[in-house]
Amino acid sequence: MEIFRTKSVEQSIRDTEEPEHQLKKRLSAVDLTVFGIGVIVGTGIFVLTGQVARDTAGPAVALSFVVAGVVCALAALCYAEFASTIPVAGSAYTFSFATLGEFPAWIIGWDLMLEMALAGAVVAVGWSGYFTSLLNTVGVHLPTLTVFGLEVNYPAMAIVALLTVILVLGIKLSSRVNLVIVIIKVAVILLVIVAGLFYVTAQNYTPFIPAPKSSPAVQGLGAPLIQVLFGITPVAYGVIGIFSAAAIVFFAFIGFDIVATAAEETVNPQRDLPRGIIGSLAICTFLYVAVSLVVVGMQPYSRLSVDAPLADAFRAVGQPWIAGLISIGAIAGLTTVVMILMLGQTRVLFAMCRDGLLPRVLSKVHPKYGTPARITVIVGFVTMVLAGLISLSALAELVNIGTLFAFVVVSVGVIILRRTRPDLHRAFRAPMVPLLPILSVLACFYLMLNLPVETWLRFFAWLIIGAVIYFLYSYRHSMVARFRSGAPR
Repeated sequence: MEIFRTKSVEQSIRDTEEPEHQLKKRLSAVDLTVFGIGVIVGTGIFVLTGQVARDTAGPAVALSFVVAGVVCALAALCYAEFASTIPVAGSAYTFSFATLGEFPAWIIGWDLMLEMALAGAVVAVGWSGYFTSLLNTVGVHLPTLTVFGLEVNYPAMAIVALLTVILVLGIKLSSRVNLVIVIIKVAVILLVIVAGLFYVTAQNYTPFIPAPKSSPAVQGLGAPLIQVLFGITPVAYGVIGIFSAAAIVFFAFIGFDIVATAAEETVNPQRDLPRGIIGSLAICTFLYVAVSLVVVGMQPYSRLSVDAPLADAFRAVGQPWIAGLISIGAIAGLTTVVMILMLGQTRVLFAMCRDGLLPRVLSKVHPKYGTPARITVIVGFVTMVLAGLISLSALAELVNIGTLFAFVVVSVGVIILRRTRPDLHRAFRAPMVPLLPILSVLACFYLMLNLPVETWLRFFAWLIIGAVIYFLYSYRHSMVARFRSGAPR
């Protein structure tokens, strides 16, 4: 069937050489690793630790981070093989086009649009909350802005606008800004770990895995799908709570896959992409586990704050100055998360536009800065509107299911490409194929089943909208179809 036409690896690489659609190669392994840390370490470490410890997993939240990290590691090895074999912008979209075909690739691209646009806006709103709180502590109170009866979150819109400008001005500038901010937030996190150890009380770890109990937070459409399918009584805590929490804290790991979207801008992608993907994930998993163990040791899990658990834990032990530093670290952390999510979004859209599945004119790069400036401005504007005007809390879990779906497809794609193109040079080879990709698929799908029913319903609605757009526009404008028919590009 035509909708499953694939794009060869060779053609994908040739497309990167077109002058009007060519991104500049300026990134190293260090840049990629810092990009990964910049986007992974953010709202998860500063917010989710307290929320899932109190409501879902108890002190065993550290195990939830380990579970999520292991699932990500399985997928990361698959991403590393693909990224070193097909060093082209687009990440999972490009990988899917080479293995599963055009329509599955479109669905993945559409899925990634949902993941990154929503995640960027959600994190920008979180950044605004921390920024406003920090200003309040020094006596500066921002006025409320209302337009046509809607309250406008203008701090969130302002940070998105600033980051959009930085992204337009070049990938190297973006990486330098990211490096400075990452150094700040990692320093703050290490301070939290070291200082927090002096206030840890052993009894706060008992029981480490609280007994399961019914919870109104996981009933009805809010119950994990796996509990509904198998008739399990909705519960929090216990072993089930650990895995349910892992599906939630998975949000904290989103980002290592975005390193793959910068493949085309990497000087030595075959060597540096695997290092950047795996290195950033390993560092961040260590930081998450260490912070979660410290915070549940400082306060009983039932008394942890949901909004600012780390800062409030230090206030509770009489160290408000550390709480202030944590707010600064959170602001720094969330700044880089928003920027790199927007970077990933623009590179996926750039690849889709270059393939003709979206208007090709948008994929022209800026003649001076070498960035997809038109797409970057559009992504920045949409993210500003979402962050400034729309309440996104109910939609945040869509980011998780979208990412897990992409991981499943990439893992399957590794097996397919090994069979269909065994001749390709693979600078990095994932170990134990097909066993490892199969484990990755099963682990990701299991976490997807632990997400609420309402999240699945919204996800399917989004995919249906994407399918309609594909058949109305993308199918007829595909550059692969034109190339095969001999039509001019």
